[in-house]
Amino acid sequence: MPLLCRRLAVTLLLITAPIASLAQSEPSVIGVRAMLAPWSDPIEALGTLRADESVTLSATVTDTIADINFQDGQRVTEGDTLIRLQDAEEQARLRVAQSLRDERLNALGRASELQNRNLAARADVEDNQSRVDQAEAEIAALRARLADYRLTAPFSGRVGIRNLSPGALVTPGMELVTLDKLDVMKLDFSVPETYLSRLAPGLSLSATTAAYPDEVFNGEIASLGTRVDPVTRSIGIRAEIDNPDERLRPGMLMEIVVRQQPRQSVVVPEAAVQPNGNRHFVMLIDDHESTPRLRQQSVELGERRAGEVEINEGLAANDIVVVHGLQRAGDGQAVRLMGLIDEDTSVRELLEADR
Repeated sequence: MPLLCRRLAVTLLLITAPIASLAQSEPSVIGVRAMLAPWSDPIEALGTLRADESVTLSATVTDTIADINFQDGQRVTEGDTLIRLQDAEEQARLRVAQSLRDERLNALGRASELQNRNLAARADVEDNQSRVDQAEAEIAALRARLADYRLTAPFSGRVGIRNLSPGALVTPGMELVTLDKLDVMKLDFSVPETYLSRLAPGLSLSATTAAYPDEVFNGEIASLGTRVDPVTRSIGIRAEIDNPDERLRPGMLMEIVVRQQPRQSVVVPEAAVQPNGNRHFVMLIDDHESTPRLRQQSVELGERRAGEVEINEGLAANDIVVVHGLQRAGDGQAVRLMGLIDEDTSVRELLEADR
């Protein structure tokens, strides 16, 4: 019996020795530094783009087109003549009025000369002056009417597609050409009225569109609507987005994220946070000694975004927390720190380098 007991004890020692050795070995972990980064609470919405300035030019008179001075999609400058209608009849009337004015000016000059010699009554001079003024007014009216025969660009921008040709008959109200100012775009959207107290002109936002899925366009809120829709209980918002290369076009649908309450917050990856009931913890790495040790730290979480979480309390910027290897890590345990991840180093790279 004593011999059997001794053999059993030796066998148990042989079995438990590797286990004890494994328990005493230091687990390998990968850490990350808590960063102080810009943070905001997002409000998501859908919006429609509009041109900064937009107009559809139409005629105010009935006549045929004489000249078209633009090509499809051409950039034009304020004051450029885009379309000229046939105005020969109005030009002839203008020349008649100018001839009549010249005749009356001559008559006024003769009457004034006679009146200076006391050979004509002052009333004759006044009558001739009135006739000259009447001719001048007729000329001004004809010139104003002639302006209706020329469609000019009211602002600099880009014209749309031309659907007319010289010789076509146009009538008042007929749409002839569109003109849009595209260097700045207006983005209209609406949000629930519950967000009204958090929104103000100047808040930044980002927007994406299916036309450019890999690009984010940044802008800011320009104005808030003055009324809340009583049916949807939402308020209209208008933002402005710079569009120097004119890739964005009116009518495009955009997905919007408004960054409300911008602030600087301590941020860590979501993988570093361990939930336990209603509480959350991280494993702090104390690397001041030769052998790093872990310390379980309770934290208060804020908002979340893709892959990251805001820490309101419990961590400071530059604290090191475990982001990989939490399953084998415990409070107060010594660990082997394989490295820290950052923008240039990933968990996979550190694991491959440690093989």
